[in-house]
Amino acid sequence: MRDTATDWPELPFSAWRETALTLQLWTQIVGKVRLELTPWLNHGWQVPLYVTARGLGTSPIPFGHEILEIEFDFIDHRLLARTSRGGERSLALEPQTVAAFHERVMQLLDALGVSVSIREMPNEVPDPIPFPKDTVHTAYDAAAAHRFWRALIQVDRVFKLFRSSFLGKASPVHFFWGSFDLAVTRFSGRMAPSHPGGVPGLPDAVTREAYSHEVSSAGFWPGNDAFPQAAFYSYAYPEPPGFRDWPVVPGAVFDTTLGEFILPYDVVRMAADPDAVLLGFLEATYAAAAETGHWNRTALECSLGVPAQPRAVA
Repeated sequence: MRDTATDWPELPFSAWRETALTLQLWTQIVGKVRLELTPWLNHGWQVPLYVTARGLGTSPIPFGHEILEIEFDFIDHRLLARTSRGGERSLALEPQTVAAFHERVMQLLDALGVSVSIREMPNEVPDPIPFPKDTVHTAYDAAAAHRFWRALIQVDRVFKLFRSSFLGKASPVHFFWGSFDLAVTRFSGRMAPSHPGGVPGLPDAVTREAYSHEVSSAGFWPGNDAFPQAAFYSYAYPEPPGFRDWPVVPGAVFDTTLGEFILPYDVVRMAADPDAVLLGFLEATYAAAAETGHWNRTALECSLGVPAQPRAVA
């Protein structure tokens, strides 16, 4: 029997707030390296990080005729960069300013022969400070970072199972460093009305490209000062009439301020079967979007995937 307390660790935002805020900025520095070097992909899918067996990684980034990979290792607590030329460099993940981390990352890349200049203003955070000038955020609690990654492992696993039951266009399960959340998105196949923009800390052109098509999107974030608790969310864009009134699962509510369904992480973590509760939330909130938005569910859906078993085709 699995120990759900170990698989789904406690993640009170107040207990690791300083580390979470610092780590978000560190991931933005690495994410912006990927942003500068990778050709744009639909909906910004070229920029996220991915859950790995040791932490969060970029996957291959092109530079010239070679590739670069960068990974936050939350087991040995180091940032590791390696290239297809065989070069490898690392730096310790330890208490340090954002300014120092930024300088060390740039030096590390220079030592690997990777020439890149990033935009130094953080995105999607209140009162942003340019990375080279940020001596405010300095915390790194290794145990807390490890617990966060352990939670991401479980969420990533269930999100990927949920993704397997959709035949239409769907995003990978990926970690957006701007908003500091793990997300997966399904698409109806139809264009959406132009997004009005106005997302704090995000250029309107990026927002409008991201929401160019109708979506049902779900995710997980560890909390922030505006919403200080770890939670799962789900929303539809554009929001169809009746969406927010759709019955979902016990413990979940529609937050009118955020404009999305919210399920506290602790409701999942403390359940007898966390996987079933989370999967139920994902399926119910997707159904809310698909039903009220009149998606072609027959053409878009299939049963959950089974390892080593091809999907039956009629």
